[in-house]
Amino acid sequence: MAIQQFSRSLPMMLYRTLDAVMPRFRSIFNEFGLTEQQGRVLRVLWEVDAIPLRELAEFTLIPAPSLVGVVDRLAKAGLVVRRRSEQDRRNVFVAATRAAGDLQEPVMQQVGRAYAELKQSVDPEVWEQLLAGLEQVSRLSQKQPNRSASP
Repeated sequence: MAIQQFSRSLPMMLYRTLDAVMPRFRSIFNEFGLTEQQGRVLRVLWEVDAIPLRELAEFTLIPAPSLVGVVDRLAKAGLVVRRRSEQDRRNVFVAATRAAGDLQEPVMQQVGRAYAELKQSVDPEVWEQLLAGLEQVSRLSQKQPNRSASP
């Protein structure tokens, strides 16, 4: 089997795509005093009332040890609160505060504009195929044991 040309390998294509896409989202979050990871956490918390820390790690793709620090900084800024489960004290739930809720509309308006710009740069059919293809590839990690990818 022939090995994919390095510049056209999936990992390199994904890295280049992230480099093209993420700066616009990082700048939005930075405008509101947030890091990219903090923005990801708030995006999840704006959709749920409260979520266990381990599930938040899965949704945001932030490893649990790193997520603890992200949540610590958000809590210090008054944007999230933690609550221990009364049924199982090992479970810690994280929820957005009113201050975080006040950020939702202005942040999401800008995020929506960024998405609109991205979508306008690609044919609509290609956009949908891209999302479907990425979803299909990302599901592979659920079927196989974790293996290190070689760019």
